[in-house]
Amino acid sequence: MPEQSPRHLILSLFGLYAREGSHWLSVRSLIALMADLDVDAAATRSSVSRLKKRGVLEPAKPDGAAGYRLSTTALAVLREGDARIWSRPRSSVDDGWLVVVFSVPEAERGKRHELRSLLTRLGFGTAAPGVWIAPGTAYDETLAALDRAALTSYTELFRGSYLGSGPPQVRVGEWWDLPAIASLYDEFVADHGSLTALRSPGPARAFAAYVPMLTAWRRLPYLDPGIPLSLLPPDWPGVRAGELFAELDGRLRAPAAEHARGRLETVHHAE
Repeated sequence: MPEQSPRHLILSLFGLYAREGSHWLSVRSLIALMADLDVDAAATRSSVSRLKKRGVLEPAKPDGAAGYRLSTTALAVLREGDARIWSRPRSSVDDGWLVVVFSVPEAERGKRHELRSLLTRLGFGTAAPGVWIAPGTAYDETLAALDRAALTSYTELFRGSYLGSGPPQVRVGEWWDLPAIASLYDEFVADHGSLTALRSPGPARAFAAYVPMLTAWRRLPYLDPGIPLSLLPPDWPGVRAGELFAELDGRLRAPAAEHARGRLETVHHAE
């Protein structure tokens, strides 16, 4: 399997095992969990420092031990991502389309880059220069993200049906880079399909398999924001990849959590 960024693995650990209570992990706990993923302490500390600078993690000592908690913004993003990651929502043609257009004064052109980056992260396609499109079901999540980034005032949002002259299947292929998305789905299946052989893995083995698998999956529901299957190419690989994720999640999540709880308790008693 491809090597994954320690930063992305750390976000997965916080999302999985620091969401209850104070949303906090001690530095020693994080280093221990990352070691179980074959990431050394130096790489872990460096990645935590970068996440702190980006405002994702905040230093905190709720029990007197040095550690970090998720920032309010990071926690909100993770909560919104839960539905995409685990529910894998898929819209229908009847849900229509959400269209976002924005206008940014030249004096604030940095906001233009922020808007493009945010809409790209949410999986929007580009219907025309300055016109971004997503399934109509993306409205609530998009509005919340724009509000959080203080970008709502630069945008106008519309929801409706496609009334163009060309077939919508063709237009979807122009709005999104479907071959690139399909390739990433195929890559996920190729990288993680062998994990189906783990019938009853022990907690440590499940943890070592589950966290990287979830980390690899996390970005895919954002690249494909639930485009209706009827508008996608036949035998869309996202279906196969989603079924694989659901199978592995159902098989590995509980024993992986058991390992994480045991590791956290061991470190806590040693501190």
